[in-house]
Amino acid sequence: MESTDGRGRLLAISDLHVGYAENRALVERMRPTSDEDWLLVAGDVAETVADIRWALELLAGRFSKVIWAPGNHELWTHQKDTVTLRGVERYEHLVAVCRGLGVTTPEDPYPVWEGPGGPAVVASLFLLYDYSFLPKGCTTKEQGLDYAHGTRIVCTDEHLLHPDPYPSREAWCRARVAETERRLTEIPAELPMVLVNHYPLHRHPTDILRYPEFAMWCGTRLTADWHRRFPVVCMVYGHLHIPRTTHHEGVRFEEVSLGYPREWGPRPQPPGELRRILPMEDQAGDRGAASGAGRGRGGARP
Repeated sequence: MESTDGRGRLLAISDLHVGYAENRALVERMRPTSDEDWLLVAGDVAETVADIRWALELLAGRFSKVIWAPGNHELWTHQKDTVTLRGVERYEHLVAVCRGLGVTTPEDPYPVWEGPGGPAVVASLFLLYDYSFLPKGCTTKEQGLDYAHGTRIVCTDEHLLHPDPYPSREAWCRARVAETERRLTEIPAELPMVLVNHYPLHRHPTDILRYPEFAMWCGTRLTADWHRRFPVVCMVYGHLHIPRTTHHEGVRFEEVSLGYPREWGPRPQPPGELRRILPMEDQAGDRGAASGAGRGRGGARP
């Protein structure tokens, strides 16, 4: 495992969505605080491979290390993208792009942060979701999707995120969870972990969603005990576009998304600020829970 030399900060951001000119301008201004800073990018950089490459290449040229976890938008086979690969082939293509840029992916050995607040294994994960975060009163995926269609809150993944060659997105998710769990159990038990995934490992962050049915596309119950089962000091995620800090059963959960301009524009805090993961900031409680426009995903194209 790679190590730092004892300086710098472990920083994080997600949901850059650089297809928006306003977000692209913010990414162009993102810089480290020292030559030893690492940056965690927890998914949804963009929808096209060209935009993903542009953003990660820019950031990799500035930060000592960039660690990427894919979001659902990277996995879309979108009509505006010249790369038409689907499912696993698209993911593997993105992994190859990242490796060509020197960006760490979920398929690479987990690096060890040994700067301030370390040591800690930084594990980038790719887990997807399996529709197990069902709406109240629903007991099956089919019931949940029927309910979501009735409310017109349906994730665009249903049209653009293909699981090939798996028969379903949930089958792909379960395979990813099993392999990732195997890898995490091989890490020495004495090493603390920072887990980085596009989706939260536990359902509690979705309790704040304006449209609770969207939780079906936000993770899996298979990881509900990972923050306790493994020595996790922080769980970094995005996807919800509700940047905040929460604590669950003594473990810190950091939602680090930038989100869309219509969401971050009304917020009082400056957009595009990188969240410090290690060393821990001197703060407690739930940060950003009432951050204006960001109280949940609001449309049929999240």
